[in-house]
Amino acid sequence: MLDSADLADRLDGHLRSWLGEWPPTGPVTVVGSDRRRRPAWNGAVFPLAGVATPTGAVLSVPPDVADAVRRLDRAATAGSDQTEAAGFTAVEASISRVLAALPGLLGFPDARVGGGVFRWCHTLQEWPDAGEWIDPGDGRVPEWLRPFNGEVLVAWDRHGHYAAGVGRKIHDRHGQEISVGTEAANRGRGLARHLVAQAARRIAEEGAVATYLHRTDNPASARVADVSGFPDEGWKVIGLPAAS
Repeated sequence: MLDSADLADRLDGHLRSWLGEWPPTGPVTVVGSDRRRRPAWNGAVFPLAGVATPTGAVLSVPPDVADAVRRLDRAATAGSDQTEAAGFTAVEASISRVLAALPGLLGFPDARVGGGVFRWCHTLQEWPDAGEWIDPGDGRVPEWLRPFNGEVLVAWDRHGHYAAGVGRKIHDRHGQEISVGTEAANRGRGLARHLVAQAARRIAEEGAVATYLHRTDNPASARVADVSGFPDEGWKVIGLPAAS
């Protein structure tokens, strides 16, 4: 049985691979990474990726704009006293000023930098399995689960129809991101939390750590994460295009 320290080590490896550097070395650490020019798990290119903790953030951008982003950060830091006085931390003050200018600098002036809650699995829950692992190309799989780049986990209703499912975004050998969805008629049965726990166990068996991202205004997703071993430690994910 893996303990939380083992899972945290895997998380560090995943974030170094995904962002180019981890942990942050100050309020904002800007990294130039070739991964920001290469297709991600779904074939899309994300010119900005980042993770912010209460004490520091790493922003990963293409190498050719890294120095310009660092200059933005230095300017933001120099002007952050007033923002901090308004109740923001140094990390929040620096990030907010940098992110406002980043879309234009990256060549997407009309884009919006997206964000959400970033969680990772601290504890593997030993609950009974609730679903079956199948290929995402299986005809019974709903449309939203088909783009994922690993087997998907599906729970069926008593008629053999799709009830709930988990997809895995396999980012690298250290980290896999979980997405979960339940049909309206099957909510309230605990399917989502059991599927998330089952997926986290498989991901751990494959030598990785499970991560879980959700919007800040999605309390149902937050509750699933809370009871499934993914506590909220105040970490945020940052992305362009907006993180899903």
